[in-house]
Formats: sequence, structure tokens, C-alpha cells
Amino acid sequence: MNDFSVEAIGLTKYFGDFKAVDDVSLTVPTGSIYGVLGPNGAGKTTSLRMTLGIIDPDEGSSRIFGARPQSVRHRIGYLPEERGLYPGMKAREAIAFMGALRGLDWSEGRRRAATFMTELGLERVIDEKIRKMSKGMAQMIQLIGSIVHAPDLIVLDEPFSGLDPVNQERLEMLVRRERDRGATVLFSTHVMAHAERLCDRLAIIARSQRRFEGTVDDARSLLPMQVRYTARADADAGSIAALLPTGAEPRGDSWLFPIEDADVEPLLARITGSGLGVAGLSITRPALHDAFVHIVRQVDASFDADAGTDAVEEALA
Repeated sequence: MNDFSVEAIGLTKYFGDFKAVDDVSLTVPTGSIYGVLGPNGAGKTTSLRMTLGIIDPDEGSSRIFGARPQSVRHRIGYLPEERGLYPGMKAREAIAFMGALRGLDWSEGRRRAATFMTELGLERVIDEKIRKMSKGMAQMIQLIGSIVHAPDLIVLDEPFSGLDPVNQERLEMLVRRERDRGATVLFSTHVMAHAERLCDRLAIIARSQRRFEGTVDDARSLLPMQVRYTARADADAGSIAALLPTGAEPRGDSWLFPIEDADVEPLLARITGSGLGVAGLSITRPALHDAFVHIVRQVDASFDADAGTDAVEEALA
């Protein structure tokens, strides 16, 4: 078995003079949940569509299961960013129809549709017409339709958008279950909480380029841990400031400051030996959200600096 279900190398796409995707590569391990993260307009959707062979890249290539994407479409389940179902169809038939498009027997599709919907707590709308459903409910039906044929690769473009918290939780459960079944799941999102809970690996795209690739812990480790320390009530503020690293800032009764992993034990030794006491102490690793914002802000700052330099050079020319 190939170690990678998806191998997209150097994908680049222009729309007119605008470079929407710039040399993006994605390598997705088989049997994993892989997230493509980025702000709105970063190039996530275009990257996924090129990876799937829906649109042709101007540069680069992609292979799915070691083959051209068009030759393995029956092994792929795809939920596009633009949702769309026939409004006059009942939910069960809509799911069976989507399965039939991928070669699934109609009666088997109807059976699986009922099973999926029951397991997800949607049995009350099995025979409801799509036009009578909420947008979020219809989205869940389309999601089930995209995986009812038990694909080996599931690609979901912003799947959590428009779902209420209950259906978001159902979707997370479904993604994990499909991964446990053996499927590879590739999804895009700009909501960090879902990626942090689900992803085995992830890529961050900003300003049309891939800026990070690795695990959630890899991303979080880009920033130092944060310490909140509270001394005894009778401790002198000057003594506390002298004890703590440069840059520690008072916040009410506590002091906040960043710390590297290697400095944690020396800090604890200094605190316990200082006589200032410990009324409170917490050391937390930044969340994926913090790492994402850090990466995107760095990219934006670099982009703005380059734009300013170009403007100056143009003015002087």
C-alpha cells in the first residue's frame, strides 16, 4: 500500500494576472486526517480542486493513490464548498443518487443512507424533502452522500461552515469514524478548533503559499509556553520582578511571561528557593489558534514590507 494517498507537487494557478496558488505541495499519509488551514481567500479551495483534477494547474501535478486523479474518481468522496442538492428529492433518495454516481447500487445506497442517518441522529428526516430542510441539515445530507460509497479518500471543503454545534460534533465523529475505517480524510477549514481536535497533520496556506506543514504539536511549538505566576500576598513586587525573566508583566495579582521548554525547571527552582511562595502557577502551551495567527501575521507583515519597498522603488524610478 502506498504510504501517501495524495501527492500534490508545486501546484500553481493564475486567474488572469492574479496568482491564486503559488507552488503549493501537499503530501497526505494514507489513513490520516489532514487539514488544510488558511484565512478566507488564501487559496485552499483552488489547491484542493487542482489536487482532485477538477481544475488544471498552470504548473505542478498531483497523484492520488499513485495515479491521475481522473482515473480514481470512484475511490474519492468530495464535498465541495458550494453546496447543492435537488430540492424535490427526499433525503434517502438524494444520498442514494450521489452514491449511484460513484457506482453504488441504488438499493444499497438507500439502505446505507438510512443507516448513516440513524447513526447520526437524523432518522426523523430520512423521507423529508430537501427543500423543507434547514441549510445545515441539507449540508449533512450532502456530506453523507459524498461518503455513502465508502471512498478511500474523502475530501471536504469547509465542511463545518454553516453547521450548528450539534451537527459540528456529529461531523467530527463521522470524520474520525471514517479514518478508523481506513479512509484518508483531507479537509479545509479556517476554524482552528476543529483542526486541533481532528488533524494528524496539517498545512497552513497564507497569501497563496504553503507556510507550514507538520503536526498540531509542531505548530504549537513555534511559540513559547506562557507562564502565569502568583506569589504570596505579602511578597514585594520589586523582588518578584527581579526573580522573573525580562519581559514579565504584572496582571492584577499575577505576572505573565513566555518561557522556553529548557527554562521551565530552572524557573521552578528559582521560585521555590526565593521565599516568595506560590499562590498560583500555570504553564500552558499556546493553542493552534495562536500558532496560526502568528504564522499569518508574519506572512502579512512580510507582504506589507515588500509592498512598501516596491512602492518606494517605483516612486524613485
